[in-house]
Amino acid sequence: MTAGKLDSNQNDNTTTSPTGGGAAVPEGVATTESPSTTPAVGATPAAGTPATPAAAPAAEKTAKAAAPKAGPGEALIKGSDCLACHNAKVKIVGPAYADVAAKYPATPENIDKLADKIIAGGAGAWGEVPMSPHPAISKGDAKEMVKYILSLKK
Repeated sequence: MTAGKLDSNQNDNTTTSPTGGGAAVPEGVATTESPSTTPAVGATPAAGTPATPAAAPAAEKTAKAAAPKAGPGEALIKGSDCLACHNAKVKIVGPAYADVAAKYPATPENIDKLADKIIAGGAGAWGEVPMSPHPAISKGDAKEMVKYILSLKK
């Protein structure tokens, strides 16, 4: 055997780092690395993971305050064909719900007017593409849908 080299029958009593860094660690020497539990120095927590345990409740309260109260209107919209043309924040074929909410205050008159628009359909208010009529939706359900849409005001 030559100095510094091992033949295939010898063991140098080292292992590689558990993180795959390639650095040899003598057998019996403990490492402080743990690939599954120790974040790198200066690492950012994974998305959705609060930076500190105290941040979790505060972030949750903020999210609840900012989100509109889910009610029957949201469920009715999800169960209909509305989402084929509308989105809460982005214009698709029809206007974004947030844009509708910005244009129409949540008054009883506007709720009634927009509920009628959902049922009858129409064109012109948001461009040339007509909204198809929805005669199978009851006036009460249409009003619940409108209340939810108007709750999404920016």
